[in-house]
Amino acid sequence: MQRRLSDYLIIALKGVAMGAADAVPGVSGGTIAFISGIYEELITTISTINISLFKTLKNQGLKAFWKQANGSFVLALLTGIIISFISFMRLAKYLIEYHPVLIWSFFFGLIVVSIYFVGKQITKWNISTYIALIIGAGLAYYITSLPALAANSNPFYLLFAGAIAICAMILPGISGSFILVILGAYKTLSDAFHDFDLKRIGLFALGAVIGLLSFSRVLKWLFENYKNTTLAVLTGFIFGSLNKVWPWKKTVSVMADATGEVLNFSAVSEVGTLSVLQKSTSDFESYKTVIENSVLPTQYSEINNHIDPQTLPAIGLMVAGFLTIFILEKIGTRE
Repeated sequence: MQRRLSDYLIIALKGVAMGAADAVPGVSGGTIAFISGIYEELITTISTINISLFKTLKNQGLKAFWKQANGSFVLALLTGIIISFISFMRLAKYLIEYHPVLIWSFFFGLIVVSIYFVGKQITKWNISTYIALIIGAGLAYYITSLPALAANSNPFYLLFAGAIAICAMILPGISGSFILVILGAYKTLSDAFHDFDLKRIGLFALGAVIGLLSFSRVLKWLFENYKNTTLAVLTGFIFGSLNKVWPWKKTVSVMADATGEVLNFSAVSEVGTLSVLQKSTSDFESYKTVIENSVLPTQYSEINNHIDPQTLPAIGLMVAGFLTIFILEKIGTRE
């Protein structure tokens, strides 16, 4: 595929959007890759990383290696992702901590409309695609409602967690960081980065590489042989993930960051939502959400001492999320 500089700038902008999504726990960069029209190329490019690629480097030189690896695409995309992830992370952290309803409203609108854009790529609907859609939605909903496992401090467990989390990161609708919480590996990994534990970080990275290279091959094969069914499953995944990004939540249980112990939230606070407690105390580190339920704005207000549920601005940001996807999809189809 012959591309101009402007094409690579567009790919970098898509990387910026992916990085911004990945900076928000609960939102998958894979969703952005899908709706912006680069998902299949991304999966195919990852799946080409094997021994033959390095044989090409040895026998034919850097130019042939770069072409076979789709290097320009990877470089443009990674540049956008890294720049966005680093710059947006602070902003995302602030918005999630101080304006959670508003930021989740934006992403809820973004994901709702993306269901349509992903689903319309299915060229033939039949009983198998409908079943695949239902299975994908049910599985994603089930995953987002799972409680976290007890914290596991075994460093080799991070190898397994890395492989599973990276698979989630490249699936539309599922957040890799959320999978780490479910597996009980979130605290172990965060401690490893805090303590600069190279052994644990290395095991996690190795697991991520193994998971990425193997799972990308599975996805590539599925797209080549069962494209409509695969698209239906992925559409279902995105639909099922809506439970996770619904803006108004009631917290059921939390994990104490210091010990990894899971506690009933009612034993921690009189308010009903962790984010409300965190904002009032300016303590965003002591507890992490483990189980939460989606509630209506009126109930959210009621369980949190009748605070403003911000319904109107939330709806406005949902519309903004809608429009963002229309723009991304237009860019994707242009290319």
